[in-house]
Amino acid sequence: MKHYTKDNFMLAHSVGYLLNKSRNVLVAEMDGALKDLEITSQQMGIMLSLQHRIATTPFELSKLLSIDTGLMTRLLDKLESKGLLKRSRNLEDRRVTDLTLTSAGLAVAKQIPDIAPPVLNARLKRFSKAEFEEFCRLLRLFLGE
Repeated sequence: MKHYTKDNFMLAHSVGYLLNKSRNVLVAEMDGALKDLEITSQQMGIMLSLQHRIATTPFELSKLLSIDTGLMTRLLDKLESKGLLKRSRNLEDRRVTDLTLTSAGLAVAKQIPDIAPPVLNARLKRFSKAEFEEFCRLLRLFLGE
């Protein structure tokens, strides 16, 4: 089914516009909440992925978080300069860089679950449980998952 045509397409009503605007609002709110930890929402994604061992290399993080490799390098540089993560060469394949959180990074990552849920819950407060579940289902459908 074609939902858009050249006759009915309007920017402010397009899925892309609505998703992008929603993302920008959420990122701004999350960044504000994370300010005291001195990390951004993008850095939060990296730190949680490393903490839970979901991804442990720059390439895996780039793929998981949909962040291009150039930006990923800059984000990792920033986290490393703050002493929150360390890079090391993979012992089996020297071309691969392994990433781990430092003890300071783990301490910051442990604080994120106290900060992120209230931000998300505030944005979702008008959703019923059923609406929230349907929203998540529809987003997964949109993503092809």
